[in-house]
Amino acid sequence: MTPTLVREHLSHAGSAPPGADPRARARDWSEIQERMWEPLYESVHERLDVGPGTRLLGLRCGSGLALLLAAARGAAVTGADSSPERLALARDRLSPGPEQGTDTAAVPRLLDALPAEADPPGYDLVTVFEPIGCRPGDADSLGALLAGALPLAAHGAAVVLTAWGPPERCATSAVLGVAAKLADPLHGARGRSPARRDDLEEVAQRAGLRPDGSGRVACPFGYADADSAVRGLLSTGLFDGAIAATDRKQVEKELAEALHPYQRADGIVWMPNVFRYLIARVP
Repeated sequence: MTPTLVREHLSHAGSAPPGADPRARARDWSEIQERMWEPLYESVHERLDVGPGTRLLGLRCGSGLALLLAAARGAAVTGADSSPERLALARDRLSPGPEQGTDTAAVPRLLDALPAEADPPGYDLVTVFEPIGCRPGDADSLGALLAGALPLAAHGAAVVLTAWGPPERCATSAVLGVAAKLADPLHGARGRSPARRDDLEEVAQRAGLRPDGSGRVACPFGYADADSAVRGLLSTGLFDGAIAATDRKQVEKELAEALHPYQRADGIVWMPNVFRYLIARVP
């Protein structure tokens, strides 16, 4: 796979739509939205006993929260993402402190494309925490990303893939229906097409991986107010098609209306969600 194609598959949500400020969008992701997935990150790290000796490659690493949590457990981490704005925030977040001294193995590596070879040799954990199940073709894009990344993994390495849970377990599904409706009024009224139960297994199988367990994690989306919710959700990139088809103000208006049922009397927006992860092994 060429470097250009690898970079295209590294991130679905890194590039802002025309007219948007990519730096503001990246900050909204880092400050508002990324923390919503922290229970997923922590659950995976705990299950796989991430710690000293773990050599982790985080694909679509965003602004680096999952990498930071792994590094705090003692892992040597490398992250890759195609968004320069998110990577800049990740570099700030993961800048080594004076306590790390000259130990170069402890310094996180953050890249805008996959490395030509693993450093240190043979990653023993590869993660893709951006869940599939909301965009047409996202399973295919994930497969293409893995094709470029798996040569960097050691034999027996764990590969973690993630997906949205069933719509009835994800309150945010109804809100994401706004994106589908505005982007494709004739066919999008039903909202997102849910990830099928075996989507992750099929991606893993096509990539030549061996499934080795799975799990579900509750990741509620909680926001201080409706404005924060709108900004956080727009930072995911899931509404880019809607913005392109209409305009940002229209999307913000309809998104705020869709959030109303989930806003409490104190103004907090709260949407329970469940995400699924698959652990697969490199043969």
